[in-house]
Amino acid sequence: MTADPFRPELRWAIEAAQDKQAAAITLLDMSGLSAFTEAFLLCSGFSTPQVEAIADAVERKLREHGLRPVHREGRSGAEWILLDYGRFIVHVFTERLRLYYDLERLWRAARRIDVTEPNAADASGLYLQPGEKKESGLYLQPGLKKGVSS
Repeated sequence: MTADPFRPELRWAIEAAQDKQAAAITLLDMSGLSAFTEAFLLCSGFSTPQVEAIADAVERKLREHGLRPVHREGRSGAEWILLDYGRFIVHVFTERLRLYYDLERLWRAARRIDVTEPNAADASGLYLQPGEKKESGLYLQPGLKKGVSS
């Protein structure tokens, strides 16, 4: 059995985004950098309907587990939807707006974790880019087995 390194609520949000074919899923660990949240979860859609579908899927999945956003920005047709869950914020962008706002550059001091597509042979579903390892409040515990993409 393979365990993943993310807190359950982050894992659920990532899985929901993956189910809607979100691209470039990235987690920014904001611990120590921000007083307003611990993490940003960023992902992209290829159209405004896909952006809306990704955000709706994340919201629905987290609601199944008793989590509701404190705030939601962006409505139908928006190129950027923000779901604020307090401890973490989900940003769903079109590719164009993600490049324009470039939150990864703006928050470049944050620890960056890129989530890649899961390997069909492994049921864990979440993979870190090579060399990524971090033990902080965003993760379940140190030393968990990780599937790492090559």
